[in-house]
Formats: sequence, structure tokens, C-alpha cells
Amino acid sequence: MEKKIFVYDTTLRDGAQGENVSFSVQDKLRVARKLDELGVHYIEGGWPGSNEKDAEFFRLAADRSWQTAKLAAFGSTALAKNQPSEDPNLQALLAARTPVVTIFGKTWDFHVHAALRIPLTRNCELIRASVAYLKSQGREVIFDAEHFFDGFAANADYALQTLKAAADGGADLISLCDTNGGSLPSRIREAIGRVQATVRLPLGIHCHNDSELAIANTIAAVECGVVQVQGTMNGYGERCGNANLCSIIPNLELKMGLDVIGEDRLRLLTSASRFVSQIANLRNRKDLPFVGESAFAHKGGVHVSAVIRDAATYEHILPEMVGNERRILVSELSGRSNLLFKAREMNLDIAEHEEKLKLALQQIKKLENQGYEFEAAEGSVRVLLETAINGEREFFRVDYFRVVTDMHRTGEVICEATVKARVGDKSVHTVAEGDGPVHALDKALRLALNQFFEPLRSVTLIDYKVRVLTGSHGTASRVRVHIQQTDGEEIWTTVGVSVNILEASYIALADGIRYKLLKTLA
Repeated sequence: MEKKIFVYDTTLRDGAQGENVSFSVQDKLRVARKLDELGVHYIEGGWPGSNEKDAEFFRLAADRSWQTAKLAAFGSTALAKNQPSEDPNLQALLAARTPVVTIFGKTWDFHVHAALRIPLTRNCELIRASVAYLKSQGREVIFDAEHFFDGFAANADYALQTLKAAADGGADLISLCDTNGGSLPSRIREAIGRVQATVRLPLGIHCHNDSELAIANTIAAVECGVVQVQGTMNGYGERCGNANLCSIIPNLELKMGLDVIGEDRLRLLTSASRFVSQIANLRNRKDLPFVGESAFAHKGGVHVSAVIRDAATYEHILPEMVGNERRILVSELSGRSNLLFKAREMNLDIAEHEEKLKLALQQIKKLENQGYEFEAAEGSVRVLLETAINGEREFFRVDYFRVVTDMHRTGEVICEATVKARVGDKSVHTVAEGDGPVHALDKALRLALNQFFEPLRSVTLIDYKVRVLTGSHGTASRVRVHIQQTDGEEIWTTVGVSVNILEASYIALADGIRYKLLKTLA
């Protein structure tokens, strides 16, 4: 029978302490629902005794049904001056109405002396009495042994006494915390061995990532017999973050053969990761293992050729197992295999066009030498491949464009673009104002073409990025422009390069329009 490992997610509490991470009450409810769908076993919703937002979250969450997860409220042991039954923090935890309460206590004698300023014996009594009181109120109680591994290194006997106090109070589980994130796996293993010989309770592990070892330390703890792993989605958290559950869960499930959330729910991992980053208003980190966009992206021609034959040559798992997908990138490092894959992915007929494909590859390498970057501009790749295989299809031609920027004495800036375009034997001349020169050009170009091509009417520009490529030339430097557009269903990116930022922008804009027309009219 597979060993069961329980996942304790603290994204909404410890993760929210990370820089630039902020959740509203409604955000927290949405994230909690997504975590429940993913199949985590515990969701730590916050610290109700510390702020009104977390208290409000628990008020709303208590009346909702949860499929797989138990909600946990987080707080500290009672203050030294209070009896547990009269301590405001413990009362706030009970008022949260969660089936699980997690409290942390000091296990490092340095903290007891420097932070709490109480005798070591009094700290142990606070731990025992706080746990016992919460248990008397019918709660499942998890004791978070704060700074345990540092405390164990400094004074192992005392650190273990604090755990005995939690056990004597009736704790259901003790989670050992590497709060400063500085421990090595060997120290984790040594300390857990001593703990297992001292207390007969299930153990959990809670690691921070200050030494880039949070995941490794968590895996080491599980190998030692720990049954609960604590962490956050995408590794969010204070300083360098927490152990990343998006890596821990698949490693345990797929590499160690443990029962965690199950294969079916594991396929939801990538979408859950990206959902949380979206709610947190943070960009998805492309380089995250398992769930990042680059996790199964292949760029080198030798790699791609091998992956097409057998993905196991350069992939440690199938991306579908965690809900991700394989991506083949096109760049100056590409080989014929990259373009063959992209052409098939785009449903382009390449059976009789081997020589044309070689010319397309040569063109890509030439353009990338000039500063183009196609791995992030798959819309431009589609246009280039389509043109190489089927010849250029001239949907439209722009005879000229002009952009004028006027600054008035009042400080108002007006940007106006004029475009003269030709579609077949018809010519159109349009003028549009915009918030900036590129916006004006985009509006004038669409005004000219929308009247001829109905599919373009749903297309909007959603992102615009400029990068200076040759900074030594100052304002005369070559620039690369990436433009992202959408029709409400699909998003595509195109690229343009020039020493003139408007020309680079026009190249990318025009390629984006051609991409849409090729997809819908070709």
C-alpha cells in the first residue's frame, strides 16, 4: 500500500508575506477554491488574530463546503501574561470556526530569551497549555515548531523539550520548521532522527528557501518518515520564499511513488499554479520546474531532433502528467527538426517543401543575427513559414504611413497617424489619434483594414514591449519590438526590429494582422 503524504498549503498566509504578494478577501476565497479542486488536504487561510482581512476570510469560508481540504487558522501560543482561555489570539483562532488550528511556538532558546524574555520552562508550559486548551475545544491541533532546526543545532535538548510539551498537550501533529531557511539536508535528517526517538507523533516539515534547499529539505524529511509537507504555490513567501508545492507534489507522486493528490488531480497542477500567480497579480515564472512555460521547451536543434523521435531523450516526465505542454522554440540555434515540428503544429503541409523549409531556416538565422527573436514570437514564425511554403499572400499593402506628435503649450500631447493602404485595386486613406505614436499607428492601420477584413474587427493589441539591442549608439540604437494581440480566443506575439522604433512597431503590427488573416482566410 502506498504511503500517504498530506499537503498543507500556506499560500494564503505564509505566501502572502512575500514581497509584492497581496490578496483581497475575495482573492483568498478564489485561491482556496482552486486549491481545494487541486486536492490539497489543508488550506491555511491566514492569521485571524492579526488582521481583519483574515478574520473576514474565515467568516465567509466557514459557511462554504470544501471537497478535499480542511481549513486551518494560524496563530501563536498564548502570551506569557495570559491564561489560554483568556488569550485574545487563541480566542480569535476558535472564532474562525476551522476544524484545524495551527499554532507556532518557540523552540530555539535564543528566541525565548531574546524575543519572549521569559524562562525556558515557562515557554514549554505555554506550548503545553495552549495546545491542551485548543484540543479541549474539539480542534485538530498542529504545532509548528518555529526555528526548530536552528534551535536543535544550538540546544538540542531544549528544542526536543518543546516538542514533548506539545505532545503532552495533545497535539495531533508536529511540523518541524526551518524558519530561516539555512539548513542542509544532512542536518534535517539528523534532527528528524532525534525527534522520532523522542516523541511518538506524526511529523510535518515546513521549509523556507533562503539557501535554495527548501524542496530538497522537504524531500529529505519525507524520506525520513515525515507525513505532512507544508509549502506554498509557486514558492511564494517571505524573503526567498517557501518550499514550492508545485515541485514537491510531482516529485513525491511521480518520482517517489507516494500517494499525494493522485494522478488525475496532478494534471491540474499547471493551471492551478498559473491561476494563483494571476490572482496574485504576478507574472508566471517561465523557469519553474514542472509548471513553467519553459519546463518542457526545447530550443537546440539536436535536442529537438531527439525529442521528436522520443521525448524521454530530453524530458524527465511527460508534460501532460502535470497539465503542462511541450514547446518547440525557433531561434538561431534551431535545426530543421524545430521547423518541421512547428509546421506540423500549425497544420502546414510540408510534405513536398523540404528545400523551402531549409530557406526558411536560413532566413530565421539571418534575421536573428540582425536582432530578431522568434522564440517569443510564434505569430511571426507562422507568417514566415507560411510565406516560405506557399509564397507570400498579399492581403494588403501599405503605401506609406506618417506619425506626428504635437505638444501644446498647455502640456497636452496629441499623436496622429496617417496610413495609406491598398487592398486589391482599392485604396484607402485613414487618420487616427492615439495615446502615443504606436497606439495612433495601430488605430489608423486597423481603421484602414477593418472595412475589408471582418476577422480583424475582433483583434486588439494587449501588450507592447521594446528592448534596445545596441545601447552603444544611444538613441540611434537598434530596437526590438514584441507586440501581443488577441481576438478574444487566441493570443499571438509578433516581432519587428529596426533602428526606428516606429518602423519596428509597424513590422510587428503588420505581421500580427497577417497572422490573423492567414489563420482565418488562407
